Amino acid sequence: MRPLANETGRCDLLLRGGTVIDGTGAAPRRADLAISGARIVAIGALEGLRAEETLDATGLAVAPGFIDIHTHDDLVLLSGPAMEAKTSQGVTTVVTGNCGVSLAPVLPEGPLPDTFHLLGQADDFRYPDFATYLEALDSRPAAVNAVTLVGHSTLRLAEMSSLERAATPEEIAAMQQRLVQALEAGAAGFSSGLYYKTSRAAPTEEVVALAATMRGRMGLYATHMRDEADGVEDSIEETLRIGREAEVPVLISHHKLIGPRNFGRSVKTLARIEKAMRTQRVALDVYPYAAASTVLIPERCDGSIRVWVTWSKAHPDQAGRDVAAVAADWGCSQREAAERLLPAGAIYFMLDEADVRRIMAFPHTMIGSDGLQNDSHPHPRLWGTFPRVLGHYARDLGLLTLEDAVRRMTALPASCLGLEDRGVLREGAFADIVVFSPETVIDRASFEAPTRASDGIVAVLVNGCPVFSAGAATGERPGRVLRRGSAGRSRPQTTWAAQ
Repeated sequence: MRPLANETGRCDLLLRGGTVIDGTGAAPRRADLAISGARIVAIGALEGLRAEETLDATGLAVAPGFIDIHTHDDLVLLSGPAMEAKTSQGVTTVVTGNCGVSLAPVLPEGPLPDTFHLLGQADDFRYPDFATYLEALDSRPAAVNAVTLVGHSTLRLAEMSSLERAATPEEIAAMQQRLVQALEAGAAGFSSGLYYKTSRAAPTEEVVALAATMRGRMGLYATHMRDEADGVEDSIEETLRIGREAEVPVLISHHKLIGPRNFGRSVKTLARIEKAMRTQRVALDVYPYAAASTVLIPERCDGSIRVWVTWSKAHPDQAGRDVAAVAADWGCSQREAAERLLPAGAIYFMLDEADVRRIMAFPHTMIGSDGLQNDSHPHPRLWGTFPRVLGHYARDLGLLTLEDAVRRMTALPASCLGLEDRGVLREGAFADIVVFSPETVIDRASFEAPTRASDGIVAVLVNGCPVFSAGAATGERPGRVLRRGSAGRSRPQTTWAAQ
């Protein structure tokens, strides 16, 4: 056995007799696991090892903590640092700043565009530069680790007088400077939400110019593509072009096909993505539900799909109701009802379960919750994503093996992000760990009751410290900002697309 950190035959915590699922996709094996400080110091038969604390993991799975590759947790890391929606489902690291919206770097002037309500209100955007935001996270740690992206819409809001046009060369240069400063402060990359009005007017060339500032810096370009409906294949081509011309890896966020006319097109989109992976670095993620959620968009409320209100600033009493029911009560069209509810959020029942399963079964797909912490009646994916994959899709449906499901949530996103010593269980790695019951793990959050904690999550550790145990948050806040280029953060990565 490798000598322990203190070389005394002791450790801080010993997980005894569990089934180790190490994150690599390897077959599970029964082993003990020892932790000292923030690191794993031994894995194997450790009968003679003495420990300050011991957890009997007999009959339980011991896995790397889950990495939520797609979140909008920028604000809640500060405002709700217990992060129980995440720790209760085994998440130990969140990736923020997705869909082109990050909490920094911007000090908004005037009304805040609806897209930014994905994160919060105008008063919440108080960080003029990215370093200041990261310093706030450092000074007020959360229960989980954070990897941060810089949002395209946020950069546009900071530098442009109008978001309904393309940026000028001078504005692009100013945005490039802000992005470089953020990368130097430790941001992991750059995200776009070309679907949203705040960035829809941006031509591909604008995005390429910004993404290219990451060339040689190990930065990642993540995108909520311009169109996930009729134009989804064109949007994939645009995404791949941005990656090629900027010479950066790309991540297609929450890959989906919207609307009945597009059901089944995942056969073509996945084939195109797989082909692209042979020549450039490409990744994708999915959430395990056939319903999407974002801000309320009146144009979508035409009666063709079910739309459920998650929050409304104008009419908070309407949260948790269908737009159709609200419209009936008010004696107006659904679109008019939606306009009266603004600013607001919504769940859209517009996806096909067969596409969800096909995308999830694709061997390179990662898992992201895309949950919205500020919604008063959120999509259940906020609380249930990871146990739903483990329990419903892996155990009950057999769509994935348990070890492959864990890999999609751990080693695969860690590799995509270039996270060193995370996403795997091995000696020397950081002790981000989840202990769960393979037989009982399952999501309990539903559309009607979206904040129910999942079953089967026994214990969660972040950097060696318990943050969730016995069905509740412990109150500990050991999370760290995982800065690009810092210890435990990133390393050069050139092969992650094919893993």
